[in-house]
Amino acid sequence: MIIDTPRQDIKNLDRATLQQWLQAQGEAPYRADQIWRWIYRDQVDTFDAMSNLSKPLRAALSNAFTIARLTLVQHEISTDGAEKFLFQLDDDRRIESVLIPERNHATLCLSSQVGCAQNCRFCFTATGGWERNLTRGEILAQVRDIKNHLSAPETLTNIVFMGMGEPLANYRNVVDAIQLLTDNKTGFGFSRRKITVSTAGLVPEMEALGRDTTISLAVSLNATDNTTRDRLMPINRRYPIETLLEACRRYPLQPHRRITFEYILLEGINDRPTDARRLAALLRPIRAKINLIPFNEHEGCRFRRPNEAVIQQFQQDLMDQGYTVIIRNSKGRDISAACGQLKARVEGFPKT
Repeated sequence: MIIDTPRQDIKNLDRATLQQWLQAQGEAPYRADQIWRWIYRDQVDTFDAMSNLSKPLRAALSNAFTIARLTLVQHEISTDGAEKFLFQLDDDRRIESVLIPERNHATLCLSSQVGCAQNCRFCFTATGGWERNLTRGEILAQVRDIKNHLSAPETLTNIVFMGMGEPLANYRNVVDAIQLLTDNKTGFGFSRRKITVSTAGLVPEMEALGRDTTISLAVSLNATDNTTRDRLMPINRRYPIETLLEACRRYPLQPHRRITFEYILLEGINDRPTDARRLAALLRPIRAKINLIPFNEHEGCRFRRPNEAVIQQFQQDLMDQGYTVIIRNSKGRDISAACGQLKARVEGFPKT
């Protein structure tokens, strides 16, 4: 009896595993680099297109593996140029990616999980719960597929892990994907300076990230006292502000690099002058810059965005203390901008 085993997405293999497979076929390990270049640089969809491989090797690859693409369920373009992609995975679960146009380049916001388990009270993705981690191949597929979508793929220069999920809760797959994203020889060749991982504050994984990579770190802080942060971000009960900021202080930064602290401004919760003063004092021992993010209101959420005068004053109070402070207004507000919102609109909003 012949048992038909499913083929594996080759993007889920690391180089060492692929080299072992090649050696079992009697092939030289360097073929792995050729295969990666075809997949990530040349964007081929079949092994038959890999013309510098022998026909028997191409046949063996086709029998063992796929070069999977994600299924595009919905694509929306905002009036400000932001593009939102809703992708379906092989198990019919769905994730979002967002392409953000800048003045002379584009930034891609990636998802790392289906849903999220951190349960931050202001986050729309949290309302749908956590389903599973994305594989290494599913993370890389977002980049590969969107580069393939672009008429000028070279304009995509920045990657941020700020989409659905907590990247550091899917640590191994995220770091493995980063290795291919920054591989100049056979991968995508992104600069390490232009890849940012955002975390709610998983301290042990932050410490590992500092050892394993030299990419940029962003920390979602959002409060200046533990009582408020406990209420907004349950992770704070495990790693309170003092523990989190001590890990940030010890984080190994490259010269001229700083940690980005993301601070979502919520009306009447964390937007007072006293909050700005405490934030400035808390970050003083750290090489820090601050992104202020006025809350993006979404269906079913009781939090509100502060008025413009309050936002501007909060920024000024921090700048007066010598910080670089950028106000990050959400792009794509006319196309379900909150992370997870397009998925919810297509599948049905979760009951709250």
